[in-house]
Amino acid sequence: MVILSDPELVEGESKDLYMLNIHSIETFGTHEGPGIRLVVFLQGCNFRCLYCHNPDTRPLKGGKLMKSEEIIELLKKQKPYFKDNGGLTISGGEALLQRQGLLDLFTKAKKAGFNTCLDTNGSILDETAKKLLEKTDLVLLDVKHIDPIWHQTVTQASNESVLQFAKYLEKNSIPAWLRYVLVPGYTNQKEFLHKWGEYFAKYENIQRVEILPFHTYGFYKYKELGIKNPLQDVPAPTEKEIKEAYNIFKQYFKSVYIR
Repeated sequence: MVILSDPELVEGESKDLYMLNIHSIETFGTHEGPGIRLVVFLQGCNFRCLYCHNPDTRPLKGGKLMKSEEIIELLKKQKPYFKDNGGLTISGGEALLQRQGLLDLFTKAKKAGFNTCLDTNGSILDETAKKLLEKTDLVLLDVKHIDPIWHQTVTQASNESVLQFAKYLEKNSIPAWLRYVLVPGYTNQKEFLHKWGEYFAKYENIQRVEILPFHTYGFYKYKELGIKNPLQDVPAPTEKEIKEAYNIFKQYFKSVYIR
């Protein structure tokens, strides 16, 4: 019987064949890690971010099942375009919900000579996740907010596990890019931007920080799904607000980019 990669997702009689539940795949991705990349978005997320622009990835069900070997074949077809720093990026939803299947995929991808990148909210750090990180060349870690109360407000989840995940990456010298979504009224408070910067400033494994300005491009999905958009009336940040956040982060990090 074919099952998904983790028991939280579906029950099955056998774990001999792990498959990933895929929401969508982007070829020639240029924003989810270095170089040109094959970006695989997984179905299912354990956070409920107010600013989520892909609410259709939240449910655990609804995607397409794929074997690791099928994704490896896609990588091989795209390999001529990767050059020195391209490769495979797994995003979500939340990728770590399917960590067992990802361990199988990343193990095979590394064996085939591909660079691996994991885009995650850092909410899961069990033994399987740690084994997966051993096969991961780069982690894109989304730290939604440094303040625990605001993080709970923004994501409906605690940031304690996220910060523990970040510490694990630093302790084990796992390269990371930190990402921060800038949302007016929710994540752009100067006090907490400074605290965010101060907290991570001494992490030697952090290669860069990316500011992702909040946008309204995914608003139509809420209407299509028939669900309420909690930030319907929130505007995108102004150039001034984005620049202020950039200048604050530049006080703590050498490499800061606006996406």
